Amino acid sequence: MRDESTRQAAQEFLAAKLTEEAQKQEDKLNQETAVARSLQVWKSFREAIFSQCEEWNTVTQEQTLTCKETPLGDLRVWCAATSKYMTIHYDSRKLLVTIRNAGRRENEKDLQLQIEGYSTGSERSAHLVRNNEPANIPVLILGELRLLSGIGRQRSA
Repeated sequence: MRDESTRQAAQEFLAAKLTEEAQKQEDKLNQETAVARSLQVWKSFREAIFSQCEEWNTVTQEQTLTCKETPLGDLRVWCAATSKYMTIHYDSRKLLVTIRNAGRRENEKDLQLQIEGYSTGSERSAHLVRNNEPANIPVLILGELRLLSGIGRQRSA
C-alpha cells in the first residue's frame, strides 16, 4: 500500500513539475514575442486611431478631430468642438500604451493597454490587452473619441 501511494505521489509531483516548466517556457516565449512584435502592434494601433479620426471627420464634414504625432512619437488627438485633447503614449520598455483623455472625468484613471505575446497554435503573435483580456481596438478607440468629443462613452438608446 505504501509503495503504491509513494509511487503515485511521486508521479503527481513530476506531472506538476513538468506543467510548471511548460508554463515558464510559454511565458518566456510570450514575452519574447511581445518584445519582438511590439513596434508592429503600436504601428497598427496608431493607424487605427488615424483611420477612425479620418472617418469621423468625413462624416462630420469638418475637421472636428485633429490627429498629430509629436516629436517624441506620442499621438495627440485634439477635438475642435470641446477644445480638449487626448494623448496616446507608447512605452517600448514597459510594452505599455497609455491613453490620457481630457474628456474623461477627473476621478477616472488613464487607460493602459499592455502588449502581450500569445500562441496562435502554429506560430506566435502579439496584441494589446486590457484587464487581462484582448482589447477590441475599434470599440476602444471609438469610446475614447466619444469621450473626447463630449458625447459620452456609449451611444444612448
